Amino acid sequence: MLLFDPLLSSDIYRYVWDGRVQAAGINPFRYFPADETLAFLRDETIFPHINRADTAVTIYPPVAQFFFLIVTRLGENVTVMRLALLGCEAVTVTLIMLLLQRTNRPVTRVVAYLWHPLPLWEIANNGHVDALMVALMLLGLWIALTGRALRGAVVITFSVLVKPYAAPVLAGIWRPWDVKMPLVVIATVALCYLPYLSVGSGVLGFLTKGYLTEQGISGGNDLWLLSLWRLVFGYHEGDVAAYLALAALALWFTGLSVARSSHHSIASSLADINMLLLLTLLLLSPNYPWHFLVIMPFVALCGSAPGWAVSIGALLLSEQLDWDFYIPRIVSKSILFGGLFLACAFTAWRARMQRTADSGASQ
Repeated sequence: MLLFDPLLSSDIYRYVWDGRVQAAGINPFRYFPADETLAFLRDETIFPHINRADTAVTIYPPVAQFFFLIVTRLGENVTVMRLALLGCEAVTVTLIMLLLQRTNRPVTRVVAYLWHPLPLWEIANNGHVDALMVALMLLGLWIALTGRALRGAVVITFSVLVKPYAAPVLAGIWRPWDVKMPLVVIATVALCYLPYLSVGSGVLGFLTKGYLTEQGISGGNDLWLLSLWRLVFGYHEGDVAAYLALAALALWFTGLSVARSSHHSIASSLADINMLLLLTLLLLSPNYPWHFLVIMPFVALCGSAPGWAVSIGALLLSEQLDWDFYIPRIVSKSILFGGLFLACAFTAWRARMQRTADSGASQ
């Protein structure tokens, strides 16, 4: 995949640009790439490919920004950035194998990650920074699940400050009434944002100034479950706020249930986290396939049918492909998440049949 320029996304050009801007001593949350203040940084290789160059400051949180700065000191080009992200993937693969050993599962299950088309395309070719998020998430999990929960929480928080999709993982290592972990998480977030606070609330970047609208979240157009509701019952004022409130409550109570679970083995914790991430993806229903990379390690670690359904189905969201036909997003998402529901039903049925067989054998 490294032999081809990024085919399905231009995000990696923004990564290189953000690193270059920081190296010049400028806060990447301050100016649009097309701002004349940054004209002296433009070139013919990176700048022409930056998306939203004249409408958006960077959206990427501080740990991603640290990474961009460090990598671009080695080389301000797409190849170096992709090689660095493949280095992150090497960390992920190593941690998957360590966790498989720790849970007494065959290490060869790692091929479920290595041979999967989603990371092949979205990391090796498109070079998405989600590779860093996944590596930090797994490293934090390894640290936490081997007895150092607070240190693990810090590393997982780093992963959240690359992409927020890793946030539900914290529920898998937190225990109710443990006030130290939330305080550590808050302190970590504050310290990481500190170098960029010269722009005030601008550190939230494009997230609050267009991204939520662009992704159909503010209007609810691309929230799959809400879209299905609207197809049946029509639009209602305030339905987006109601949906987001219900989604937050669902995630909160599911996370609390996981945190209060009496089964705290590594295998059960990984299964609980897998479930939490699947629920998050269902409720938020992202528009791009690389947002589903967060679930990829659990395809190898847990091997669940829902994980396979979502990770393979995510490829349907590659709308930039030069196809001769167009699939409406509601259709592709219905196939994707409908497959998730069918996989969950199949898993529940198989578990029930296994319990029935075990009960019959014991009698």
